[in-house]
Amino acid sequence: MIKVGILGGAGYTAGELLRILVNHPEVEIVFVHSTSNAGNHLYDVHGGLFGDTDLCFSDSYDLDAVDVLFLCSAHGKSREFWEQNACPAGLIIVDLAQDYRDESDGYVYGLPEWQRERIRAARKIANPGCFATAIQLALLPLAHAGLLQSTVHVTALTGSTGAGVKPSATTHFSWRTDNLSTYKVFEHQHLIEICRNLGLIQPSFAALCHPECGEGYPVRFVPMRGDFARGIFASVTVDCPLDGEAALKLYRDFYADAAFTYVSDRPVDLKQVVNTNKCIVALEKHGDTLVISSVIDNLLKGASGQAVQNMNLICGLPETTGLKLKASAF
Repeated sequence: MIKVGILGGAGYTAGELLRILVNHPEVEIVFVHSTSNAGNHLYDVHGGLFGDTDLCFSDSYDLDAVDVLFLCSAHGKSREFWEQNACPAGLIIVDLAQDYRDESDGYVYGLPEWQRERIRAARKIANPGCFATAIQLALLPLAHAGLLQSTVHVTALTGSTGAGVKPSATTHFSWRTDNLSTYKVFEHQHLIEICRNLGLIQPSFAALCHPECGEGYPVRFVPMRGDFARGIFASVTVDCPLDGEAALKLYRDFYADAAFTYVSDRPVDLKQVVNTNKCIVALEKHGDTLVISSVIDNLLKGASGQAVQNMNLICGLPETTGLKLKASAF
């Protein structure tokens, strides 16, 4: 059995991680750390776990007692943690914060559709951001073919869980319901990892424009807050010389061996992926423009599900182990 510990156990991503791991056939949860909830049952915070586990939160942790450590604390806290703690030899780390998505300190960026073999050999994984996952999966086949030849335009809506468990003015039900709004237009933090990675795959794309020269990012991203709890719908438009049939073949060939990413020639919707680890990418060609729709669950393929997918790869398990989650019919 793989012995697992979780730090930052009270947030949404930790709750989803626990929902997966309590039913994972190869995992034993050793500790779930949360100082503010120490002694409380997990289901006191994550109500959906009632009846699944009697584990309690702990205010202590023993890194030598686990094989895999999931870091689910706020952005910036992971680096603080390793400044204060020694990492045992051989410990596998999956960090769900953004601290190491630049692959510093020996971390590997954990997007399996791009870096599956590097992930298998890694011991430190920087789990991708949720918007970054949806947008990169929409663009990876084009980048690998060298076909990102102009600025990419993205509009993407995310559910309220994307803002985290701590309440704020823009997550309050009375403000969010029946409402839409933009935020961090052209400046969202996930642009850093998106443009870095696409530029590594296709260097000519990185040369289009770069923040250091004051011309912004080659991905023009408008994030939007949706009036729903979970899911991301990303609509991506890009110039593309391929006709519709050739583009569809490019994408289907690229994702032929992907465990969770599927390519469709039909319109997609969020309910196809919510509560699953799937990404569905749909293509439409309009003149010289390729319109790509990419849908994921922000808490699963965009966070905790992908984190378990990465753990499975490192531990030599099938990627899908513990992740055969089904979408609701309604």
